[in-house]
Amino acid sequence: MGAALGTSYSLIYISEGELDYQMEIDSVFEVINRSMSTYLPNSDISRINSGDTTVVVDHMFKEVFERSKEIHERTKGYFDPTVGTLVNAWGFGPGKEIALDSARVDSLMRFVGFDKVSLSADGMIQKSHKEIQFDFNAIAKGYAIDRLANMMNDKGIENYLLEVGGELVAKGQNAFDKRPWGVYVQDPEAERAKVTIRLEDRAMASSGNYRHFRIDSITGTKYVHTIDPLTGFGKNGSTLGVNVLANTCAEADAYATAFMAMELDTANRILATDNTLDAFIIYLDKEGNTQEFMTQGFEKLLLK
Repeated sequence: MGAALGTSYSLIYISEGELDYQMEIDSVFEVINRSMSTYLPNSDISRINSGDTTVVVDHMFKEVFERSKEIHERTKGYFDPTVGTLVNAWGFGPGKEIALDSARVDSLMRFVGFDKVSLSADGMIQKSHKEIQFDFNAIAKGYAIDRLANMMNDKGIENYLLEVGGELVAKGQNAFDKRPWGVYVQDPEAERAKVTIRLEDRAMASSGNYRHFRIDSITGTKYVHTIDPLTGFGKNGSTLGVNVLANTCAEADAYATAFMAMELDTANRILATDNTLDAFIIYLDKEGNTQEFMTQGFEKLLLK
């Protein structure tokens, strides 16, 4: 257990002998921070955001960039790490918060769009506007867990449950009860477990607006941290919480964020055409009543 990437982590791995991988674990977090933390001024992503065109990114940045591009295309733009300018403007990032209205948001939308950036063969980022800001926070945490899982696999660990800030990767079984790992999904409307599932050889990520929001001190308006990259505004719609299962935590992390930004029908269409994904979505109906949507794959894992 410990703190990293601006959150807490808990790593459980089971072996016959005593093991201590703390140095390797710290190293994974360190190199990811150095590559993709927007809160470190000298990280690669911060230098790129500030306009440094000489940065040659590492292989992890390349992997996250390419994965982000794929998911951006699959979600029709609802997942977009170039939303960094708006994240800062709305007060949810390390940059300066500014007063926003429709006209100002429209002007900032010029600097949003993954089709406006590219990665050259020699590992350098090219932007159509120097003001474009990357923000990989909606995928980097999941990617970090995947890197930790790869490390465990390389060490020959066959049973583990890795958690960073609520995102999970599970492999094998809990050796104490010889069953897949039991993990819970938090209720977005209360500090309690909504459901518990058995997770084995899969990743889970969650997203919701129940923790990260701000209230305008003058108008009292609530602004949520999920920014709709197609409109530029915070999404304060009917979706309360999204929980996604995928083969990798980077994918689960990114899709959970994208599903929060889109309407439920749109998320359902994506889930219906991708058998690698399962989801549990909690939302409000037109009357304001809490409802639940769950794919069959997710339902099969429920611990009853």
